Amino acid sequence: MSDFPPAEFLGRLRRAQQGAAEQGIAALLVTPGPNFRYLTGYNADASSERITCLVAPAEGDPMLLVPELEVPLARSTTAGELGIEIVEWRETEDSIGRLVGMLPRSATRLALDDHMWAVRVLDLRRRLPDVEQVAAGPVVSPLRIRKTPAEADALRRAGAAIDRVHEQVPGFLRPGRTEREVGKDIADAILAAGHATVDFVIIGSGPNGASPHAEVSDRVIRPGEPVVVDIGGAMPDGYFSDSTRTYCIGEPPKEFQAYYELLREAQIAQCAAAGPGITAADLDALGRDMIADAGYGPNFIHRTGHGIGLEVHEEPYIVATNPAVLEVGMAFSIEPGIYLKGRHGARIEDIVVCTEEGNEPCNLRPKELAIV
Repeated sequence: MSDFPPAEFLGRLRRAQQGAAEQGIAALLVTPGPNFRYLTGYNADASSERITCLVAPAEGDPMLLVPELEVPLARSTTAGELGIEIVEWRETEDSIGRLVGMLPRSATRLALDDHMWAVRVLDLRRRLPDVEQVAAGPVVSPLRIRKTPAEADALRRAGAAIDRVHEQVPGFLRPGRTEREVGKDIADAILAAGHATVDFVIIGSGPNGASPHAEVSDRVIRPGEPVVVDIGGAMPDGYFSDSTRTYCIGEPPKEFQAYYELLREAQIAQCAAAGPGITAADLDALGRDMIADAGYGPNFIHRTGHGIGLEVHEEPYIVATNPAVLEVGMAFSIEPGIYLKGRHGARIEDIVVCTEEGNEPCNLRPKELAIV
């Protein structure tokens, strides 16, 4: 069962159906993935070749198409508690034909889940050539982008869990160990801290720290090297953690120490400014301009941040090309970075949730360079 009460999902479903009606969409077709879990609380297998699909009409009651052998599982989840009619299909049946039969007869426009398999999209298009197909994202994303108080609580729990892992990281970082060895210890700690899954472990030592998405390698960590540690995972309720801190094995290079302090000041300034009313582009520019004015503009090579929730990367994106005004309930990372190719790099990342007063941080670990 989900950690959220059924009423939370019923409210989400109603708002999604209202959004579909407002956009002239006859029904939403949502297959397993983050949108499906958001609307039903059912974490169905997105990789299965057997189709499971929520049909949420603009008018009328939602229905859930489920393979016969998975009906008991579906009924045991929050989806079963919601009273959604479960329509089962058997192995020898035409599952897409069954799905078509569940749609409103007068449908001229359907919204298909952003993560629906292409073969299913094409099959529906072949069977319904006169029905317009659009993406369901514009209906569901405006709901997911604003976290409810219960979702904000989930992100706080995730943030506290990953903070507990960062607290242990100095004990894992020792000269002579490889990135892979450290990465395994951190992955074990992520699970021990309460996560259900490990989503990523980035250990960028020395020159590898200049690659924001470096893969763990067999490189040996040496004295005097900075190490970027970016880690996260999904909690049992599906909500993600994501936090980055930079460490140094002993005394850091002088140049690194100077630009790290600049980076810390930029990240603190962005965290202070994040809140309702500022645009995503302006929030990105605030830290980026500070870094550029100090001569490191070309070394900040990615956006400031990304939304987070049931996906580790979702809207809103804190990037120069996003004019969206931030609103209460939006949750996102603030993670400026400076990367000197072939030498070293640094990043500081926290998750924040916008509130009426500004924002609430989900990560509370110190931002100062950690010398180990």
